[in-house]
Amino acid sequence: MKKTVLVILCIIAFSGVKAQQVKFGVKAGLNVATIHGENLNTDSKLGLHVGGLVELKLSDSFSIQPEVLYSQMGTENDANQLKIDYISLPVMAKYYIVDGFSLELGPQISFLVDDVVKTNDGGSLDPDIENYDLSANLGLGYQFKQGLFVQTRYNLGLTAIQENPDIKNGSFQISVGYQF
Repeated sequence: MKKTVLVILCIIAFSGVKAQQVKFGVKAGLNVATIHGENLNTDSKLGLHVGGLVELKLSDSFSIQPEVLYSQMGTENDANQLKIDYISLPVMAKYYIVDGFSLELGPQISFLVDDVVKTNDGGSLDPDIENYDLSANLGLGYQFKQGLFVQTRYNLGLTAIQENPDIKNGSFQISVGYQF
């Protein structure tokens, strides 16, 4: 029942979107990821993200942009490296301040694909990371007229990915992409 209501609401919400106002795209970029929690002493870990998007223009200055991304997260310190891979589903509201330049804000849910702790002695451990992560994203973007775009975004984890101590994801993303 809930799925049926959600589908109907989506159809109603996007029924006014004209075909020329829908743009598909691909993007890839760099994650500078870390985890936050009490008494943690870790460094940032570099990772990649890659995926696709659809931008639904609702007006000249506002659009909705759902995305599907494969995203590498985690952290490291002198002894270990935590690697966490997700399939992330951000839904960004984009407000165009001036032609091409946008502010972006939206939620993101990520589903765990793989998690492992690599130790410096060549071993590995299972970190028992939660199967999903809920985040809030805030970013800036610039869309060039030829379809190329650049984005920067901060992803703030809202839910604990592991208990005792509670730790949460955080990452800074820089992306380049192309819309067609």
